Amino acid sequence: MIYFEDIQPGTKAAFGHYAVTRDEVIDFARKYDPQAFHLSDEAAAQTHFGRLSASGWHTCAMMMAMLVENMKTTEQAGLGSPGQDELRWLKPVYPGDTLRIETEILDKRASNSRPEMGSYRSKITVLNQHDEAVMTTIAIGLIRTRPSD
Repeated sequence: MIYFEDIQPGTKAAFGHYAVTRDEVIDFARKYDPQAFHLSDEAAAQTHFGRLSASGWHTCAMMMAMLVENMKTTEQAGLGSPGQDELRWLKPVYPGDTLRIETEILDKRASNSRPEMGSYRSKITVLNQHDEAVMTTIAIGLIRTRPSD
């Protein structure tokens, strides 16, 4: 189990494998971001995307799926997140892409009011199969401190 005390700024990790499918891109867009270029090749051809592309919010959801899958093998005393900073969509994500993640712990801070927890910030980069960054964000994680026995 990883606790606040185990988090070290500068630590890097790489993980994840997410195959982006056309059906999923369209299904997500129908439900959450029904802009024409996320729904139709013809509409997307008239934009800078050039072809059907995933919603940026879908890219965030795929990132989250990979993060949670990684948590199954790297168990943390996590307490959720108060949010993200500096979310950037750098390149379109297309059906047929395969995504992965690289992370780096930027800093951590013990809570002044809640001694049982702390927070840390990590830069998350989502890359495609060409090692091109398609999205970056700064994630803020809340995590328990190690229990005293």
